[in-house]
Amino acid sequence: MTKPINSKSFRRASAALFVCAMLTSPLQRSDAQSSKVAQYTTLEKTTGISTATLATAIEPVFDNETVGATQALVVMHDGKVVAERYGAGIEQETKLLSRSLGKTITAALVGLMVSDGRLALDTPVPVKAWSQPGDPRGAITLRHLLQMTSGLEHKEDAAPRYESDAVRMLFTDGAQDMASYAESKPVARPAGNMFVYSSADTIILCDLMTRMLTASENPDTRRKAMLEFVQGRLMAPAGLDSLTPEFDPHGTMIGGAMMHMTPRDYARFGELLRNKGRVNGHQLLSARWIEFMTSPSQRNPAYGGHLWLNRQGPENPLFPGWASRRLFGAVGHHGQYILISPSQKLVVVRMGISTQEERVPLRAALAGLIELFPS
Repeated sequence: MTKPINSKSFRRASAALFVCAMLTSPLQRSDAQSSKVAQYTTLEKTTGISTATLATAIEPVFDNETVGATQALVVMHDGKVVAERYGAGIEQETKLLSRSLGKTITAALVGLMVSDGRLALDTPVPVKAWSQPGDPRGAITLRHLLQMTSGLEHKEDAAPRYESDAVRMLFTDGAQDMASYAESKPVARPAGNMFVYSSADTIILCDLMTRMLTASENPDTRRKAMLEFVQGRLMAPAGLDSLTPEFDPHGTMIGGAMMHMTPRDYARFGELLRNKGRVNGHQLLSARWIEFMTSPSQRNPAYGGHLWLNRQGPENPLFPGWASRRLFGAVGHHGQYILISPSQKLVVVRMGISTQEERVPLRAALAGLIELFPS
């Protein structure tokens, strides 16, 4: 059974992520990028793509002088791994930090609770701090949190970086109880009026799920309840054996930034979304929930329910205009991607460390790889 990371490990991982957020990682500039190809599969009979063509398309994703350090690339076509390559020091069983890929995993867990009847998409969420009569936060629904339109005051990025709400919540004044930090924020605008990307919205979702499982304020009880739900409802049935979430000192899962999985398990999660919630012939996640996650939200046509869509819209980190318009994906802060293109039967996972400037050629390289595959 996978265990949650303890508080000492949490502090070490938090400090490491903070350094990554503030500085260019040494890994990014390593000259020891002696990446290896673990597997290639010929696709000429099914797609017309030769092994040589596939290898040529993958090469730019590992050009560390241009796109930063790619730690892992996994390409799945029609449910099978057809290409797999790793950077220096990374192997198939290496667990890599999700960053904001975790937001999409969190949304899947929320979907399970909606199917159970524990939560409802368009009912105001039961947050105690918002329960006073006349509090405008009492109008915030699950849909608002999932579509990043809660209206709560939040700055995901700021200059200097350590003044952003995301960094403060994860590492400084909010780190002991992240949900309380997020839920104590005042409204900046009415719920549903504007898209504002917010890791705090995801933390609130994690707290809500935990409170559906236990009324206890004991951190160990909260961690245990949530971890049992994750293991029993997602990890085991979806085959995500390596999934390891982190928890803050109050026992709230840090679902917006701090989960860990192997590259293949990230790809398996992408397959679950590509197959509209089905795995091994079993409907694990409601197809209607996947439809919600992958449908454009009212305030940002490039964002669904904790998923990015390959369409024109504000702040889109995908590549609208390239590749399929039906493509969608989870995206992490330093260039982590789970890209899903149902019409091409394709899932592409890229894990690595890239600066904002390096993510421009990285997106072009990933789009070029995806465009190889026919619809």
